[in-house]
Amino acid sequence: MSTSSDYAGALAESAHRPLTRSDYNTLSLSALGGTLEFYDFVIYVFFAAVLGKLFFPVDMPEWLRMLQTFGIFAAGYLARPVGGIIIAHYGDVIGRKRMFTLSIFLMAVPTLIIGLLPTYASIGAAAPVLLLVMRMLQGAAIGGEMPGAWVFVAEHVPPNRYAFGVGALTSGITGGILLGSLMGILINTVYDTQEVADFAWRLPFIVGGAFGLVSVYLRRYLEETPVFRELAARRAQAMEMPLKTVLREHRAACLVTAAMTWALSGAIVVVILMTPSYLQTWYKIPAKLAMEANCAGTFMLTIGCLVVGWACDRIGTRAVMLIGWGGLGLSTWWFYGQLPGTTESLIWGYALVGFFVGSIALTPIVSTRAFPPAVRFTGLSFAYNMAYAVFGGLTPVLISLWLKHDVKGPGHYVLALSILGVLMAFVPMSSKGYKAA
Repeated sequence: MSTSSDYAGALAESAHRPLTRSDYNTLSLSALGGTLEFYDFVIYVFFAAVLGKLFFPVDMPEWLRMLQTFGIFAAGYLARPVGGIIIAHYGDVIGRKRMFTLSIFLMAVPTLIIGLLPTYASIGAAAPVLLLVMRMLQGAAIGGEMPGAWVFVAEHVPPNRYAFGVGALTSGITGGILLGSLMGILINTVYDTQEVADFAWRLPFIVGGAFGLVSVYLRRYLEETPVFRELAARRAQAMEMPLKTVLREHRAACLVTAAMTWALSGAIVVVILMTPSYLQTWYKIPAKLAMEANCAGTFMLTIGCLVVGWACDRIGTRAVMLIGWGGLGLSTWWFYGQLPGTTESLIWGYALVGFFVGSIALTPIVSTRAFPPAVRFTGLSFAYNMAYAVFGGLTPVLISLWLKHDVKGPGHYVLALSILGVLMAFVPMSSKGYKAA
């Protein structure tokens, strides 16, 4: 059995080592799984209109059908805290790897089932109920996947590459949105409207579920994190439920994580998920152009996450928070202020904002460090998922109400959250908050 001094010596020796082949394998497999899992979660958005017509009565008013369709989508957000807390609890008790693999399995299977579900015309009211159940299972899975992935990678990479590792993983996860967008464009390009309604809508879900199961198999080759192995060797896991420890001893870390998550959820939901529809509805921008601009923004988001992680390891987290969130605020103010603009300004402006949306990688970089190893998974998962359920769920409603009075409302909302992100850089935190434990 290793001793504490042995462990400390090993840490000191590896603190400034470069990334090894094993580290890159861990990052690659983790990012691939995150990409596929987030693709499975968001692909629903790109086919919401089709699903609404297939899983609800044909004589239902359009507004009510879409309300119920997006209500089922929102149910995935509401299920996140429950799944996150349960998966994280066992991740802190029996191991990160097992729960990391379980989360993607719980996402892949419901996604595959959605692609095979009978519609309302076949089984009546049971169709939307089954769709709701599958979405809730997906929500529970994503609630455990993202915090689990961040913790898994953070505890594998050397401290001097910590932020890059977390940033690279976040880049992979957000790549799932880009993949979903590209799949939506592909399906609607290859098939006509009737073919999409008849069968083609199923393909993205079946493909996503199948590749998700492949990712489950590949994750078998990942190793348990060194930090958890050391905790197990020293029997350092909390004897009580990890959540009780988090609520009693780490409330400040929870508040920091919640605030950072608010900024993250606002940037993703407004800039990446809602803006294509906003451009079409309020500025009459053609759907194809709106989706092309969105793809440019989402691609630059994945690049931005990498740059943020790289920069944090070199100039410090606080400096990157000021630059990243400040850049998001300024680029958002310019982009939404000049709409509708020209075709070139739309695409390049969306790409610029998307790059600074990469500042969302700061949320896991800061928050994962804020909790000690024994309750890290539980603390991050609880604070992140509770905040995302509230802010992610309320943001579309808030933006819809804001637009009645201010057409630039989405830009102003993201600007306000960018200012929150800048202010978080000045929050007093212990050194443990900015150095890998």
